[in-house]
Amino acid sequence: MISAAAPALGTVSALGLALSAPPARAGAQAEEPLADKVRSALSAAIAAEAPPRLQRFADVAAQQRYDQWLAVMSERLKRRKSEAQTRIEFLEALWYESARAGLEPALVLGLIQVESGFRKYAISPVGARGYMQVMPFWARLIGDGDPARLFHMQTNLRFGCVILRHYLDRERGDLGMALGRYNGSRGKPQYPNAVLACRQQWLA
Repeated sequence: MISAAAPALGTVSALGLALSAPPARAGAQAEEPLADKVRSALSAAIAAEAPPRLQRFADVAAQQRYDQWLAVMSERLKRRKSEAQTRIEFLEALWYESARAGLEPALVLGLIQVESGFRKYAISPVGARGYMQVMPFWARLIGDGDPARLFHMQTNLRFGCVILRHYLDRERGDLGMALGRYNGSRGKPQYPNAVLACRQQWLA
């Protein structure tokens, strides 16, 4: 499991602000039975080590592309996250977890925009938590059972990306269906359309 402490005392006030903020848009994502091998694979994906603090590539061109992406996304995110260091750490973690799960960073950013509006402590009416609005039952199914960890940035991004990858695999690459399943609205176009529209804003 990623090293992540439960929210500290200083976080309690942030949680209070989150509760008073507009509700997140997460739907009632369904808890579905998982085959033992699927649960084991998802648990292993969640438990792997956290990324290094800085991304470094052997290929110079790849490093330049990443550095440019980071600079462009940081500028676009400034309105939502004003503190530069917080913004960079968020983007570094998001890029790493997206790439690790085989997802496009712009798609994950679009999903976060729709799900939580980039609010770390967002809580939906059905109890989904954090940036990617992860339902607490996932902590029990494939994590260590502690849903408080879903407010930790790295943990939340990892859970969200692993879950979306799982749904994409289940839907055999059908992104619309996978996004609908993520939101608990499989087969309905509104949520996938909203995420894909927001994705356009995050294309490098």
